[in-house]
Amino acid sequence: MAMSKRSGGEKQEDIWIARTELAVAPGHPFYTRLNDLLEGARFDEFVEGLCARFYHARLGRPSLQPGIYFRALLVGYFEGIDGERGIAWRVADSLALRRFLRIGLNERTPDHSTISRTRRLIDIDTHREVFAWVLALLAERGLLKGQRMGIDATTLEANAAMRSIVRRDTGETYEEFLRGLAKASGIETPTREDLARLDRKRKKRTSNKEWKSPADEDARITKMKDGRTHLAHKAEHAVDLDTGAIVAVTLQPADRGDTTTLDETLCEAGEQVAEQIRREAELRPQDKPKVHLQGIEELVTDKGYHSGAVVKRVKSYEVRSYIPEKKQKGRRHWQDKRAEQQAVYANRRRVRGDYGKSLLRRRGELIERSFAHCYETGGMRRCHLRGRENILKRQLVHVGAFNLSLILRKLLGAGTPRELKNRAGQVFSRFLRTLPNLTTVGSLSWRLTRPAGLPIAPTFRCRTPRPRSRILVVPPRAANDSYPEFPD
Repeated sequence: MAMSKRSGGEKQEDIWIARTELAVAPGHPFYTRLNDLLEGARFDEFVEGLCARFYHARLGRPSLQPGIYFRALLVGYFEGIDGERGIAWRVADSLALRRFLRIGLNERTPDHSTISRTRRLIDIDTHREVFAWVLALLAERGLLKGQRMGIDATTLEANAAMRSIVRRDTGETYEEFLRGLAKASGIETPTREDLARLDRKRKKRTSNKEWKSPADEDARITKMKDGRTHLAHKAEHAVDLDTGAIVAVTLQPADRGDTTTLDETLCEAGEQVAEQIRREAELRPQDKPKVHLQGIEELVTDKGYHSGAVVKRVKSYEVRSYIPEKKQKGRRHWQDKRAEQQAVYANRRRVRGDYGKSLLRRRGELIERSFAHCYETGGMRRCHLRGRENILKRQLVHVGAFNLSLILRKLLGAGTPRELKNRAGQVFSRFLRTLPNLTTVGSLSWRLTRPAGLPIAPTFRCRTPRPRSRILVVPPRAANDSYPEFPD
């Protein structure tokens, strides 16, 4: 066979090629199974019916199909891609993802601007309905109980820089504000060192009441978990402590405390659970319910959510709270707070019990796992969108993909393509580790079933030399012998 050679320069492509000669990929096993799951639940028909009101029946250029749009956002979670530009590039580069999105080889993949325009076109309520559809899929498979709920929050870095903040009252930048302070203090032409020295002496240099970002007015100045001060948003999850599914997700201003955002997330989680109970009663009235009929009965959070008013409100919702208390400097005074005192003491007894401690351990495991999968490996720790509504649209589909991964983990044993690949490698490495045992067993069975006239090859063993003893062996002494004298 002669070796083909490539001449210098770029390869000249054919002007026309038959479709039967195009390269066809077999498809990724993970996305093939995910596609079967979505098609079995008629996902494309569902989203097309939801989004029909946003499109004209006859006029306009051909648009991006809603099924392709939502599947492309699912790819962002499963591939760990943070921005829509990266999603568009990855879809265009992969034949397996083309097969998952049902885009033919003679069709163009969606550009990032097309994905962004479709996101702006479809409202946030439609994204919430898609998220609820995924929850219904979990409930059908027994992966949503809705009885014990854990709530926690984390910060997402906004797509805005601290250097661009301006004052809310005058609109001047931070540097212009410092120069005004320097001139007021007597420095006519301040240098950058003078401005930095003046800035260090000021107290409360950046307050959200005085400063804002012109690029993203919903972002707030806050301290990140690594200690940096940055413009950020606050994402809050409500997680089912029986299955690990995310029942509700809200996006809050980063400067709002946990005690002020708890009620919104808890109420949204309660509405989602109630909706699944109603859906089960309509579709399967005779079957045993898989979602807890009484709704949310127990709430577990960390100590950042504890306050007397919060515990009292949670009790009024007929929900048992398990919220650890912060360390108090002195004794609390309960004058005219009888109902709040009873709620706090009851919460304290529940937290100190064995059952309460087990719930707190489970909260730390499942909620932190959801943050790690959605924002660390899922690629949304830093937002590439601006505005609360835009970020929440992407976040709802992103978290919905996390819930879909729970079903795939039950079917395939892996929730992402990378995890499926790693598990296949682990199985192969385990097989390699068992090869010596298999070789020993095989040689033993060959010796037991050896024919009578077949000689056995001699075996040689390499013995490890044993260390010699240090005991001095003295030969017997003759009558005329004498031992040599050694110095002491």
